[in-house]
Order: sequence, then C-alpha cells, then structure tokens
Amino acid sequence: MPFRSRLSDGHPDECLTSDIFVGREQNSTSQVGARTYDSIADCIKILPHLFHTTAVHFLRNVQVNKMKRPYTGGKAARRLSRDAAPAPTLRPKRSGDELGRQTMSTLGRRSVLRGSAGLAAAGAFASPYIANAQARTVSVLWVQGFVKEEDEAFKNLVAAYEKTSGNRIEFSLIPFGPAMQKIVAGLTSGDTPDIMFHDIADQAVVPQNTWNDKLVDVTDVVETQKVHFHPTALLASSYYNNVTKRRGYTYVPIKCAVLPFHVWNSMVEKAGFKLADAPGTWDAFWDFFKPMQKKLRETQRNVYVHGLQPTTNGPADGNNTFHHFLIANGGNDIVTPDGQGHLDDPKVREAVIKSLGYITTSYKEGYVPPGALSWSDADDNNAFHAKQIVMDLDGTISTEVAMFHDKEKYNDAITLKLPNDNAGQPMRAELGAAGAFIAKSAKNVAAAKDFLKYVIQPDNVNLYLKTGLGRWLPPMPHLVQQDPFWLKEDPHRTAYATEAMIDPTVPNYPCFNPGYAEVNAQQIWGIAVADIVKDGMTVQAAADKALKRIGTILAKYPVARS
Repeated sequence: MPFRSRLSDGHPDECLTSDIFVGREQNSTSQVGARTYDSIADCIKILPHLFHTTAVHFLRNVQVNKMKRPYTGGKAARRLSRDAAPAPTLRPKRSGDELGRQTMSTLGRRSVLRGSAGLAAAGAFASPYIANAQARTVSVLWVQGFVKEEDEAFKNLVAAYEKTSGNRIEFSLIPFGPAMQKIVAGLTSGDTPDIMFHDIADQAVVPQNTWNDKLVDVTDVVETQKVHFHPTALLASSYYNNVTKRRGYTYVPIKCAVLPFHVWNSMVEKAGFKLADAPGTWDAFWDFFKPMQKKLRETQRNVYVHGLQPTTNGPADGNNTFHHFLIANGGNDIVTPDGQGHLDDPKVREAVIKSLGYITTSYKEGYVPPGALSWSDADDNNAFHAKQIVMDLDGTISTEVAMFHDKEKYNDAITLKLPNDNAGQPMRAELGAAGAFIAKSAKNVAAAKDFLKYVIQPDNVNLYLKTGLGRWLPPMPHLVQQDPFWLKEDPHRTAYATEAMIDPTVPNYPCFNPGYAEVNAQQIWGIAVADIVKDGMTVQAAADKALKRIGTILAKYPVARS
C-alpha cells in the first residue's frame, strides 16, 4: 500500500510530500535487502538492534502523514518542492540478474597552495584512479538531489567512469527519507549495495556502525587525496571502533556544507534598515532584526523576523541551530576530539544557559512563528520563500538554489556568512561532510573503492558539484580558492564558500563520540526549549536536565583516550 511520507529531496533541510511504495519485494528497488518493510513502523521495530535509538528517532522524524505543517508556503511553494525533486522513476532492468538503474579549521596560504598541485580547468572528468584488469559491476545507493542538475551531474560522473574503466555502476538515486530507510534495512539484514551515500551519514549512520565494527576501513581511499582535503572534513571522516579500540577512516567525504544566513534584502529595506549596518557579533546580529518586525507589520500581518527553529521534530535543523548558539557562547568543548564529554565544565553549562535563554526569549517575545516548535526541516524554507520570515539560519544554499531560475527572487535574497561569536572572535561554523561508506557485507569492495577513488579526484568532484549549481561545496579548499565559480561569480556561493573553506570550522560532534548521534536523534535541545516555553521550566533547570541526559547517553559509548 502507498503511504504518505515526509521525504527530503536530497538534504534534511528540504522536504516534500510524496507517495512511495514499500513492503513488497520489487525487482525495481535498490539492492539493499531481500525484503523491505510494510511501513516505517515495521522498520523501526528492528532498529534498536543496530543503531540503538539513533536511527529510531531519525525514522520517526520521517513521519507517516502526521507531520504538522504550520505553514506550507501555499500552492506555489508546494509546486516548487515537487518541481525541485521529481518523483522517482525507474529504468528497465538489463538482461540477466543485473539490477535496473533507478533514478528514483582556518586554513593558511601554504595549506591552500600545497593542495593546489594538479588542478586542471574543470570541463571533463579525469581518467580513473585505477584501471581494472577485469570489468566488475558495483551497486550504489545514492541520495537524490534537490534539483535535477544534481542528479544529472551524478549520472555524468558515472558515465565517465564507466567509459574509461570498463566497470559497470548500477546505481539507485533515492530521496532522502527512503534512502535512509533502505540503508538501515540493508545494514540490519546484511544485504547491502557495495556503496552507500547519504547526506547526513556522518551523523546518523556511520558513527554507530563504525563503533560496532560493521564498516570497511577506507583509509586507502582517503589517502589518495588526503593532502587536498579540508582538515575538518578529515576529522568528520574518522570514527572510533569499539572492537579495535582505535579510530580510522570509515567514511569518504565527497561534499561539504555549512549554515549561512539567508535574508530578504527587500524586507530589510522596506523596514527602513540596511544590511550593511548589521552588527558583527552573534547576539547583536540577531537583535538587529527585531525592530523591523513592528514596521513590517504595518502592511503585512503574521510576519516574523527570526527563522529560529526551536523544534523537537528534526532531524537536523533544530540541532544545527542550537549548536551554533552554543559555539557562539563558548560551549564548543561540550564534546572534544578525544571523544570525552565535558558536561560539568562551568563554561559549557553557561553557554547552554545563554543559548537556551536567547532562543526561548525570542520565541516568547513573538519574533519567531508560533508553529516553529513543531517545524520539520522543510518548514523554515517554506516560510522564507513565502516571506513569512525575514531571515533564516539554514544549511547549504538550497534556499537560494530553489529560486535559481527566478532571478528577481534569487537576487533579492542575500546570503551572509556568520558574524563573530559573542566574545568578538571569529565564529567557527559546523562543517557537515556528506560522503560514502562501504559495509562489510558488500560484495565488491575493491571495485567500490576504485569508484570512490575516482569520485574524489579534485577535477571530478569539482565538476560534479558545480554541475549541481553549487548547493554543496567540494571538501577541498584549493578548488574553492582557484576556481572562480565558487568565490567570484555568484554572491551566494561567495559567502557560503568563504564560511566553509576559508573561515574557521569544526566538525559535528558525533564524529568524536557516537553517543552524540543519539543525542541529536532524541532532539534533546528542542525538548529543553519546549520545557521552557511550554512547561514553564526555568532556563537553568532545563539546561541541567539536558546536560544530565546527554551524560547518560555518552556514558554508553566509552571512547578510549588516545
């Protein structure tokens, strides 16, 4: 039976509503498992054996026709979502048993120059890293893009590899939500494709599966381009294995993203302000927009200035928003690279209190849409496109890319990199790394690694991401520095790429300790906000409750110091 499911079309910050079919053995489905599940609820039942509660909470956030949508942006916004990510279509199977393809840290100058060797002008994919003596078929599960250009870019990449290597790539392009479901089902059953790729695998899949020794070490893949990779992308690719008691590369970073600000310039000017006058520190920057609300409401009802996301729905935006406040207030050491939590550190507790205080005060004073408490990762995008909010902090430049072919709106939106933190120091953005991994149940590990080595060659990954309109960034700073596409040809990409590849960054906390993936999945920070604004708990009490719960979770994942 079909069910209605909140699906993201390539990244957790954009979702659409789509009919999908699960629960039948279909020749057209991805080679992830011999059986699928009659509903997401069925899949949830088996998840604790694999992911503890992390994937459980993730899939619960892919809700079955029960997601509250306080604002959808009207027919135009819904039409935009459908157009941005068309429903999956299938190509016929080939002969025999072949699976049918489905289209379903601050860097110095020396670091950049060192990584620049060998960069050629993008325009054609490079030859394979390794030529196989005997052609092989590699099965690949890949997340569908937000816009059709992203999917075309991947197909071009595959075609170029096949032409020059003689190997065959049998791929499935699957929307965000179903892709995670298939990954979970495959890892549970032990029947997986050779390569799996997901936009938030670094937070939702790889940490626990590395911990449980279920993933192949891909150090030999990463090493081929290690000199080129951004240091933070490398940190985000190394995870702790509780069986071997050491860290290693089980993840190949292919693209990166940060959270920039998205602002309607026309709304700012209509309120009598200029963005050039915005202060340069975190809280002051948010405060700058507050006086605009009264002026804008003279002609527009129900307009709000802050696109804050104090939500418990997830899967990503609420956590990302809170973490940036935490970093701005000096609490980035809540979990350190050695995997240790520092929940009793007075500096961390104070940062949590300040962060919860600002977010909840803005909400209670009416600067945030009331429905934001139950927003999904799509709803801030819809509210922004409908001009219900003046500004938003959100991952990637999907907000702008969605308007790429409407130049009036595209040019009216302004992308801004982060201001300084509240101490006046350069703000460190969380750099997310979307990448690929190989399960130990994969049948063609050598050929899978060969394809991944090809994908991460600088010219190849650059062309792939450029063809996708630059919604994701290459994980290699020298590409951004040398190719004018990223820093000179478009103001949205300039701000976005500068924040990610030039300004200071930090990785997401789950790469340090897999327990933090569970923290994110349980939406602990969103619950803390709800405790304050709905249940009347004090900020201090909510902070202590959240920190205590995080401590309990991290205690289940003792990472050996090294």
